[in-house]
Amino acid sequence: MIRRRVSPALATTIFPLLAALLYAFGALVLKRSSDLGVGLWRTTFVANLIVAALFSLLWLLGGPPVEKELLWQPGVIAMCLFIGQLSQFLALEKGDVSVAVPVFGLKVVLVAFLTPILIGEAVGVKLWIAAFLSVVGITCLNRKDADKPPRHLLITFVAGAIGAVAFAVFDVLVQKWGPSWGAGRLLPCIFWINAILSFGLIFRFSAPLSKIPGKAWPWLAGGSALLGVQSITFVSTLAVFGKATNANIVYASRGLLSVALVWMVGHWFQNAEQHLGPKVMRWRLIGALLMLSAIVLVVV
Repeated sequence: MIRRRVSPALATTIFPLLAALLYAFGALVLKRSSDLGVGLWRTTFVANLIVAALFSLLWLLGGPPVEKELLWQPGVIAMCLFIGQLSQFLALEKGDVSVAVPVFGLKVVLVAFLTPILIGEAVGVKLWIAAFLSVVGITCLNRKDADKPPRHLLITFVAGAIGAVAFAVFDVLVQKWGPSWGAGRLLPCIFWINAILSFGLIFRFSAPLSKIPGKAWPWLAGGSALLGVQSITFVSTLAVFGKATNANIVYASRGLLSVALVWMVGHWFQNAEQHLGPKVMRWRLIGALLMLSAIVLVVV
């Protein structure tokens, strides 16, 4: 029904852009909860449970009967999601954000590479150019003052690359299997399985959930809810409309939007990144222009 009312080209521009904006706000809110002592692994666990609960609402959309012999498909996608999360968090924990995030940005190119292989859908030259512009733009957006060498460079690259591959496979497989399952069946199954896998993170907790400060819970719950809504918006777009490469290029604007929000409203969240030097701001301006160029290539 939705697909008939909205063209795929428009949907894979508007919805990923909305998801990127929600992600940027959610990341700011979760960063505040982290500053209050929640910790990376407890944040991930709570966020995954909240996101799974939100995705459960999609079950109300209905869909074809679930075939038990095909449950391996959401299982494979959920495993890609979980591996991607673990790799991403390892890269962020051991290395520098300014190195890890650009490596994650390779996901845009990997989606373009994997789409013809796993789905058989051709990716045009214009989208390839936009994908590479996105990666370069993400790199510029995450430049910092070179006052010290990056930490654990090798593990950051390896973990970041594994995460990028896992998330790219996740997106392409959602596009591949989404139409036959229906968004109301495939997506809840994926995120329920991911929530179950998340219980393995309990062994990484620095302290029990009961030790999370009371003032941190509103930030943690609010940020997790925002991430859940943006996940529903973006992943549902892939399942219903496909066009994973187009959607990922527009969705990559979350880096640009994150920078803009830090500058504009970072003081609301007591975020220290609002006090960046002019050199960093120049790099981020270049990155913003590259990101906008990539989006224009997708939209026009």
